[in-house]
Amino acid sequence: MAAETRQQSGEQKELLAIRRADGESRTLAASLPRLVLEARRIAANVIHGLHGRRRAGAGESFWQYRRFVSGEPSQNVDWRRSARDDHLYVREQEWEAAHTVWLWPDRSPSMAFASKAARDSKLERGLIVTFALAELLVSGGERVGIPGLMNPTASSSVIDKMAQAMLHDDAARLSLPPSFVPSALAEIVVLSDFWSPMPEIRTMLAGLSASGAHGTLIQVVDPAEETFPYAGRVEFVEPEGGGVITAGRAESWAQDYVARVALHRDEIRNETNKLDWLFSTHTTSRSAAELLLFLHSGMMVSKGSVRSSTVKVGRSS
Repeated sequence: MAAETRQQSGEQKELLAIRRADGESRTLAASLPRLVLEARRIAANVIHGLHGRRRAGAGESFWQYRRFVSGEPSQNVDWRRSARDDHLYVREQEWEAAHTVWLWPDRSPSMAFASKAARDSKLERGLIVTFALAELLVSGGERVGIPGLMNPTASSSVIDKMAQAMLHDDAARLSLPPSFVPSALAEIVVLSDFWSPMPEIRTMLAGLSASGAHGTLIQVVDPAEETFPYAGRVEFVEPEGGGVITAGRAESWAQDYVARVALHRDEIRNETNKLDWLFSTHTTSRSAAELLLFLHSGMMVSKGSVRSSTVKVGRSS
């Protein structure tokens, strides 16, 4: 009887898990068109030009004319320009180096949280910024991928590809990127609430940085997670299997909570500083465009081999 009861209990849990996963996928499917439109709107408002390297090479943008050098192929001559002078000229294009950017939006259950003060849920904000950043990067000649989900692509329909990959993803929703080895020149952006234990975060950072790749961690949080605006008897439910905690006088927890959050962030920042990675926080009560501009400008700085780890976005604590 006990074995039968345990079996029934296991089957019920499995059924609930299936229903929950199905519900989450349907919710995502229903909201994705809106999120995609919002991402495209934000991306369209960001002035973004091709970021050439000011040296000759393969590319589409004109850079300069130079004198033809004896011995090089005659087909290199730009005859239209040469006809205006007594010399032969070669038209050079600006070299544009495409590199791979890996984007990881946390889609785990904890990201669905949204308080009344938030513009979007953490999940919605993470997806909007991920889609918009992908659009900007691809328009600038970069390749964008999602670890374990979508291979790098420079397709102009990158947002649609990302959305479809997510809709057809039946794997467990992980808070942190799966283990993989990016190239040394790759850039990695992880958008998560980063409420994961520090050992897991350290392991992630060690794996992703082992090849020499550079990255940025953005902690996306709800305003309520910043200030802990709760009072009286409150029941807190951990959405990823951590159980339920009941506070008799929630307001008495606020000071300790804020201190624990600050400590956790300091620990993450210490780890990223060791690697010359960036860590910043973003609150969902703020503008998504603000975060997008920060990430995009940070990548342009990275391509110039200058890094800064002191800029914070949307931090209110």
